[in-house]
Amino acid sequence: MNQISQTALPQPPLINSGAFMGAIYMICAGLSFALVNLATQYLTMSLGVTSPVVAFGQYFAALLFSLPWLLKVGIRAARTNATGKHLLRVIFAVLGVQAWVAGLAHVPIWQGIALIMTSPFFVTLGAHLILKEKIGIHRLAATILGFVGGMIILAPWSDSFSFYALWPVVAAIFWAGTSLLTKTLTGNEAPEAVTLYLLLFMTPFNGLLAVGSGFAMPGMDAIAIIGLSGFFVLLSQWLIARAYSSADAAYVQPFDHVKLPFNVAAGWIAFGFAPVGQFWLGALLIVAASLYILHRETRLYRGPTGAAAAAI
Repeated sequence: MNQISQTALPQPPLINSGAFMGAIYMICAGLSFALVNLATQYLTMSLGVTSPVVAFGQYFAALLFSLPWLLKVGIRAARTNATGKHLLRVIFAVLGVQAWVAGLAHVPIWQGIALIMTSPFFVTLGAHLILKEKIGIHRLAATILGFVGGMIILAPWSDSFSFYALWPVVAAIFWAGTSLLTKTLTGNEAPEAVTLYLLLFMTPFNGLLAVGSGFAMPGMDAIAIIGLSGFFVLLSQWLIARAYSSADAAYVQPFDHVKLPFNVAAGWIAFGFAPVGQFWLGALLIVAASLYILHRETRLYRGPTGAAAAAI
């Protein structure tokens, strides 16, 4: 009888766990956003399109790409009882996008991404204070480690620090609020519906900001790039919603740091933006933080409900 009680029950594969898939979704979102950032910087720096126009065009295109899903499932599938949360999430997202695009118009991709990676620190703190998620010492340490890596890359103490570099920090704060609201919404609504409402409400807001800044119709080449990047905006937002619907916000946030090497590679290939020496140390800390949390999840995994994640 003792032998039976001590026999471990067979566990399902880790790949079937919500925590594992949440990490994969977040990493894929980072890769998709790297393509969006590459297009954004090319549009603003090389083609001279203003940042509000780029933001409006990308999210308008993303909304158009989402219409086939809406036509397939019908209006009823997109109904919501949390309109207020959706609107607040959109306000945070709009302000974050505008600040981010403004930053990319002046700073290299690798520096902007290093700054935006302060967002997971705010998300993890907010997840504990607002969502009442349990944050173990390992999650907290990984988040702080990634934050330190970002600061090493940024080097705010150096003479080359630019005022424009503050825009990504502003975006990080607003996007932290967006992430927390995304987590609360995906608890009751489908990720597709959460993504649709973001695009539906963001497009008019971005349109008003584009008109207010002096809207000018971009050329055909720019329109084509905006349209293509709009598809990846849609894909990125859907992947993020899937990540938050699969696992705790505090758990998936460290995997957002993995987007750094994707963006650095894109900036180096397209624009020749070579990171400074301290980048490599910072990048090592960021990637190590994400891999450590994944390693902990693999060891502590107990079943498809992800119960072990609470101990991380």
